[in-house]
Amino acid sequence: MTTSRGVSSPDGRLIDCAVRRPKTWVMTMTQQPHHRRRPITVLSLLLLVMAVTLGPTPSSAAGTDWWNPVARPAPDSQIGVTGEPFKGTNSQGEVRGFVDAHNHIMANEGFGGRLICGKPFSDAGVAAALKDCPEHYPDGSLAIFDFITNGGDGKHDPDGWPTFKDWPAYDSLTHQQNYYAWVERAWRGGQRVLVNDLVTNGVICSVYPFKDRSCDEMTSIRLQAKLTYDMQAYIDKMYGGTGKGWFRIVTDSEQARTVIEQGKLAVILGVETSEPFGCKQILDIAQCDKDDIDAGLDELYDLGVRSMFLCHKFDNALCGVRFDEGGLGTAINVGQFLSTGTFWQTEKCTGPQHDNPIGGAAAPSAEEELPAGVEVPSYDDDAQCNKRGLTELGEYAVRGMMQRKMMLEVDHMSVKATGRVLDIFESESYPGVLSSHSWMDLNWTERVYGLGGFIAQYMHGSEGFSAEADRTKALRDKYDVGYGYGTDMNGVGGWPAPRGANASNPVTYPFRSTDGGSVINKQTTGSRTWDLNTDGASHYGLVPDWIEDIRQVGGQDVVDDLFRGAESYLDTWGASEGHKAGVNLAKGASASASSSESNPFTSYAPGRAVDGNADTRWASDWSDDQWLRIDLGSTSTVKRVTLEWERAYAKSYRVEVSTDGTTWQSAWSTTAGDGGLDTARFNGVPARYVRIHGLDRGTDWGYSLYEVGVHSS
Repeated sequence: MTTSRGVSSPDGRLIDCAVRRPKTWVMTMTQQPHHRRRPITVLSLLLLVMAVTLGPTPSSAAGTDWWNPVARPAPDSQIGVTGEPFKGTNSQGEVRGFVDAHNHIMANEGFGGRLICGKPFSDAGVAAALKDCPEHYPDGSLAIFDFITNGGDGKHDPDGWPTFKDWPAYDSLTHQQNYYAWVERAWRGGQRVLVNDLVTNGVICSVYPFKDRSCDEMTSIRLQAKLTYDMQAYIDKMYGGTGKGWFRIVTDSEQARTVIEQGKLAVILGVETSEPFGCKQILDIAQCDKDDIDAGLDELYDLGVRSMFLCHKFDNALCGVRFDEGGLGTAINVGQFLSTGTFWQTEKCTGPQHDNPIGGAAAPSAEEELPAGVEVPSYDDDAQCNKRGLTELGEYAVRGMMQRKMMLEVDHMSVKATGRVLDIFESESYPGVLSSHSWMDLNWTERVYGLGGFIAQYMHGSEGFSAEADRTKALRDKYDVGYGYGTDMNGVGGWPAPRGANASNPVTYPFRSTDGGSVINKQTTGSRTWDLNTDGASHYGLVPDWIEDIRQVGGQDVVDDLFRGAESYLDTWGASEGHKAGVNLAKGASASASSSESNPFTSYAPGRAVDGNADTRWASDWSDDQWLRIDLGSTSTVKRVTLEWERAYAKSYRVEVSTDGTTWQSAWSTTAGDGGLDTARFNGVPARYVRIHGLDRGTDWGYSLYEVGVHSS
């Protein structure tokens, strides 16, 4: 989740698009300036912290234009796009199209079902779908969440259809932005991949007074998955039957390619929730186990989920999170304590990457809810990293996702957790890593691209989006990849505000789609017509308008990179599906060492580093210039060596190879070792013997390795 703002459709109506504020987010929200007319309770702060029958009529183009439905409900939203959607591939055989790597179509079913008002579709028609929450009537006086996120007194016209006086809007975070016809407009405008992240948060649900269902996160995830399939069937019915609609849920990359080549929208299911599989932690005690993780991953996979976050806003039993800043961060920290019994704990960062500063801003109403004698801790300015990284259970979940060929979202993970994930993926050459909406430390960008992962930027305003796209352009060119955006619609984040009709380079309606085959006019729903220039990115149908705005501001090169997004996303997914665990040539091999630490109770013999057991280890004497030698039994081509260090690591060491055990050559070396999991990659060399030669210790102890892997790929 993030924050939202609106976009305009061919009929002139706004469609919600996200405008994100870097590094100052809550669960999926950005802090909004607001002038309170009444005190904000802890409920308000916590909510901010985690931070919707009429028969069908025949289509006039029925039977001639495959992209138009045989019958559409009437009345309904207009689309505002004419022309045939592009099909097939380009001259290089690549699919084309834009990628929204982070959206929440069914968020109205999360958080107890009354936080986001309105539905993406309804069998009873548009008026029933785009209807405000009952407590918002008659004037929004009880629209608590709207008041919290949008300031003022929360009052607004609750009517949606047909007037849409106050919503959807770029700064309304509580109303449905993903009505199916608005999504249809984005597809008609050139989008070919949409990741629908099933989302909820049990803590928000529990403190929000209006709800009509359980706060259990997995129950909500199941419902949202079912309704996404129901939406597919709803659209199929308009086009004459099963499989005929443009909205296609896909479960593998080849299926996605086929859908896109047909000119349709490939929809991938993801999960973004704070306690997947019930894996919360209370007083640092995990409330789940490995069996829960396996069962949870299997269930999600069977539902069609192919990407997911392991943690989000609150530390859980799997990983620590990136912090939120200022007063919102303080309020989330209070929420973390009320949920888990622990506050965030920080430490000095060991590298250039860092989590967001928590800051010292007070959140009095939230802090009043703490037990007597308990206070939010203060944090040193130079300690911006979460002590909590990837836990043992978290690592088990990561490896479980790899086994199931799923893609892992690293946004919202602490840098300590993200670093470990990238270490694991690099050790296995696993490409399935995603950063979908600008919550990852940007210093990790090249590591993600180096693995073959995919990166999308949050749906900022066109100026900010274009500037960030330019900053990372050289890396995209280096790795020959496209780009994506994460709208985070319905994600309580924030979306692009209008640049104004008097901007020097406004969007001029109508305009051509990026492929040139469609004409896009203003978008109209009911009696409301949206214009991106004056309304901002109010709903999903305005995504094409926002892309045109990027073209006006940032130039065609940015749009061209975005248009390559579908191919790059599917490259990452396909490579994940095709990944095969490399054979470890060192497992069970004969090993010797310069020394081994003596202990009457535990063996630290050399063979302990190649026995395939991560709980055993080799340890040397406490001096420099020590080595561990592995005999592979026969000469093989060696390209990669992985080393899992115990706390006693090498700061400076070499990976050496030999064919005869006498003459050695250095294949790889470092003088900046920092422990953990290292992966040494080098051009393939013939070797029967591999030697890890420690030159300078990182601690006062010796050198100690849990496991060494030697690979030919």
